[in-house]
Amino acid sequence: MDLEKKLQLIREVGEEIVTEPELKELLKTKPKPVAYDGFEPSGKIHIAQGILRAININKMIKAGFRFKMLIADWHAWANNKMDGDLEKIRKVGEYLLEVWKVTGMDLNKVEFLWVSDYTQDDEYWKKVMQIARSSTVRRIIRCGQIMGRKDSEVLQASQIIYPCMQAADIFHLQVDVCQLGTDQRKVNMLAREIGPKLGFWKPVIVSHHMIMGLRQPQTQATGLERTIEMKMSKSIPDSAIFMTDSREEIERKIQKAYCPEKQIQDNPVMEYMKYIIFEKFDSIEIPRPEKFGGPLEMQSCQELEKLYQEGKIHPLDL
Repeated sequence: MDLEKKLQLIREVGEEIVTEPELKELLKTKPKPVAYDGFEPSGKIHIAQGILRAININKMIKAGFRFKMLIADWHAWANNKMDGDLEKIRKVGEYLLEVWKVTGMDLNKVEFLWVSDYTQDDEYWKKVMQIARSSTVRRIIRCGQIMGRKDSEVLQASQIIYPCMQAADIFHLQVDVCQLGTDQRKVNMLAREIGPKLGFWKPVIVSHHMIMGLRQPQTQATGLERTIEMKMSKSIPDSAIFMTDSREEIERKIQKAYCPEKQIQDNPVMEYMKYIIFEKFDSIEIPRPEKFGGPLEMQSCQELEKLYQEGKIHPLDL
């Protein structure tokens, strides 16, 4: 695959790339660069973490990357997930692995790692300390959104350590590209700024889109904060489609979903069509009665969006 085709695949994954010239140079000079993502084992897994994660990883692999998936059990412990019970966290991590096995992820080219595999390594904790010593408490607290925390929240001391651990993961795993969601941007930028000062490197960031929850957006926030507040969240069960939901449960949630007529922006149902359905299928058909226009087949999401904006597709049809 030539360089431009690789870049195009990665652009499909990355809602934001920091920076594309650095990414291009990396692809030119390193035959098998390493990309990674990390997950806290914190409960049920929804389709953004399951199906969409597999779609994006497969694109990165096709573009020539080795992919490392980090199961961040100690991070979940630090963030008080599963009531801080490491044994429960481990079981949830094993559940994540089983889910990813059935999502179509190219498992032969993905290396799964646990943070607990290297917590006995002094070199890892040395990196954590180096990063902590090179950062201010204020800067680390601003990174709190990577844990789903707001700057205004009172954090446990373990949650202050968390961003330093996540930045250290990048260098400990020899990562070239941080391929996480846009909500992880702040700690990835921290790693870019601190890395060269500590004798490491400046990782490229490829931040993927986070699909919306099913509810009508309630936030008044803007920019990244708005995106984070609108994302699918397991803490609001009816806003998320879980990988273990039954067909009936999925249909119930979709029927209740926010789907404004003629509007494609901030429309969760349209987002699922774009980021999941049209990634898996070349075309879709809406089976309508003749009195409502008859069956309608579309070959692309762009075609679907155009017809929907024109009012030729009703929200219930979508």
